[in-house]
Amino acid sequence: MSDDRQGQPTLEQVIRPRRVILVTGLSGAGKSTILRVLEDLGFAAIDNPPLSTLEEIVTLSGGDLAIGVDARTTGFDPAALVAALSRLRTRPGLAARLVYATADEGVLLRRYTATRRRHPMALGGTVSEGIAAEQTVIAPLREVADELIDTSDLPPPDLRRLVEARFGGGHENPQGLTVALQSFAFPAGLPRDADMVFDARFLRNPFYDPTLSPGTGLDAAVAAYVRADPDYQPFLDRTSALLRLVLPRFVAEGKKYATIAVGCSGGRHRSVTLVEALARRLRRGDDEAGEAAAASGADLSEQQDGASPNGDWSIIVIHRELDRLGISMGSGSAGQDRSGTSPAASSGIAAGATARPVAGGQGASS
Repeated sequence: MSDDRQGQPTLEQVIRPRRVILVTGLSGAGKSTILRVLEDLGFAAIDNPPLSTLEEIVTLSGGDLAIGVDARTTGFDPAALVAALSRLRTRPGLAARLVYATADEGVLLRRYTATRRRHPMALGGTVSEGIAAEQTVIAPLREVADELIDTSDLPPPDLRRLVEARFGGGHENPQGLTVALQSFAFPAGLPRDADMVFDARFLRNPFYDPTLSPGTGLDAAVAAYVRADPDYQPFLDRTSALLRLVLPRFVAEGKKYATIAVGCSGGRHRSVTLVEALARRLRRGDDEAGEAAAASGADLSEQQDGASPNGDWSIIVIHRELDRLGISMGSGSAGQDRSGTSPAASSGIAAGATARPVAGGQGASS
């Protein structure tokens, strides 16, 4: 389709180009979930239209558009798709991006086993053979992708938050940095996309207090117990100071996404408390005010996700092990029951319950 039909961009398109996001990647890696989230964000979503119609669809569409394209697409040809993407990127008033979803082979195998679905490229063979064939076919797309999302460690709520943070808000800030603060359990594995990892296992552990063990770091009593450790405050001060040194440099070099991970034994108590505190500090830019509010028991659940005071970065909070247990609701500390009892306790989840990791490994008591 010639660009001549596109015409001159409107003033609004110059100020905020119309977004076209092509979603591709491995079958079972979460492409459909990504498309659904983009649709919820206001994109018109189309899954697997014939490749020959791609540019015409973009031309005729009047708003932001998300299109799923993969090995199942009629007329699929990686070279042709790369060429079409290159042409779309040159169109005035248009911002075209390619998002590639991936996951480890073991994770994909477990997902296919759980759903009992046939891999689209198995061709009568095994799922492993289908995965290998698909990886080979779409390898050129991974090389030119603007965004690579590895869902091996991402439960659906975390994947949704990640997509919302990257593509929500009506437009992307080309100068902005999205910072994901993530709590996790070391026995369940390090977050794969972590840029920096901090270890909170040296702090005293609420797990060994029978009254606190069923709760999480989202509960005021648990957080107060962790904060009472004499080394908690120096650790928080030094960690936040380091991040305030590093994050502006990330912005300066044009980095778009950074994951800061804090781990403990079970990912439920100490790491959650620290991630919540770091979110308050990085968002407010005021250490004393944020910690004083937390210590007073103020409800900060709506203040964890958001932008830094100077707008250089936005913050999202992910509690990986809580999400796997179904404890964390929404974002940040929205999973906390403000009556003082965590959802873990109220739903009968026992202390030391085993998390159900998506990517293998087991959770442990925090």
